Amino acid sequence: MSSNQQAAAAAENNGKRRRLLISLTAAVVVAGIGYGLYWGLYARHFENTDDAYVAGNVVQVTPLVGGTVVSIAADDTQLVTAGQPLIQLDRADSQVTMEQAEAQLAQAVREVRTLYVNNGSLAANVALREADVAKARDDLRRRQAIAGSGAVSSEEIAHAQTSLKAAESALLAAQEQLASNKVLTDQTTVEKHPSVQRAAANLRSAYLAFARSTIPAPVTGYVAKRSVQVGQRVQPGAPLMAVVPLDQVWVDANFKEVQITHMRIGQPVELEADVYGSKVKYTGHVEGFSAGTGAAFSLLPAQNATGNWIKVVQRLPVRIALDAKQLKDHPLRVGLSMNVTVDVRNEEGAAMVNATKGRPMQTNVYDKVAEDADALIARIIALNNGGRTAAPAATGAPRAMAPKFPAAHS
Repeated sequence: MSSNQQAAAAAENNGKRRRLLISLTAAVVVAGIGYGLYWGLYARHFENTDDAYVAGNVVQVTPLVGGTVVSIAADDTQLVTAGQPLIQLDRADSQVTMEQAEAQLAQAVREVRTLYVNNGSLAANVALREADVAKARDDLRRRQAIAGSGAVSSEEIAHAQTSLKAAESALLAAQEQLASNKVLTDQTTVEKHPSVQRAAANLRSAYLAFARSTIPAPVTGYVAKRSVQVGQRVQPGAPLMAVVPLDQVWVDANFKEVQITHMRIGQPVELEADVYGSKVKYTGHVEGFSAGTGAAFSLLPAQNATGNWIKVVQRLPVRIALDAKQLKDHPLRVGLSMNVTVDVRNEEGAAMVNATKGRPMQTNVYDKVAEDADALIARIIALNNGGRTAAPAATGAPRAMAPKFPAAHS
């Protein structure tokens, strides 16, 4: 090949290379401009993170009284409803104590009834003594009227005077006895008498101890972290198992501190769960921000003042509320990973919660125990008060309330 041909070939290759570089440069520039437009017009209005996990209330099931576990009615992964008996403790001792308290209340009611009955008998005794005083006074007056005629001796008049004094003393003693008894009964009734109220309080305490030997589920949810075993001796407050209401879960998304500048409460959120993949989309909204970063609330927080300090971008937990219907269709479990994207275009919401939460978390599974105790007390008072008090329906008969447990298992 001649030198001219070689020069022509080299020039053609250089031209191709130049055109290729120009095309590549143009493509990069166009891509950069496109991404810049995409980020400036759309992407910059969204913040996302994959450092997000499902959280929920893990409700501890703990005993209110000590005892030995004789039966367990639920195990891990099982669904339980609020009020359903979960654990049964041995109730032999508490039943004996409750029966003693029942007898003491019945005795107290009868003793107080006796006080009211004594008011009548003591009042009758006062009337009798008043009649004796009147009779003795009349006898003395008649004798004094005929004393000048010599028909009555001075000794007989002296005896009449002594009889009057004795009758007046007996009347005073009867009046004092009546007043003393009335002090115990004035301005009260049998049901409200302090002695009856004290015995009723003792029975209420004994009944609560008896009823609390059955440990119910505080909320509806799934059993987790069961550690209790049949035959185990448990103390008040010891964690035995947990109940997790999966219809009340939320997402804790840990955003970098530079990502929360434009975040506000109420902003819409789109979420994906790793367990379902991108085919299932959850919608929610920002519900609140943590009061501190994860590092600040860690078990061993960093001591930046020691001098061994390296700046690390902190992450702040942001609570995301989920749609209840979507949770029902695609349930989540506590601890699952989530991908979170927050739309921060609307910044009209508050940066922090400025009002207390309106609806507190609560359970009413223990209310019926108190109602049953009151019903039992009213029934015992009525039975021992001659039926003078209308007793409520005896829903709290203790031996009828004991739940039937399935066969014990460990």
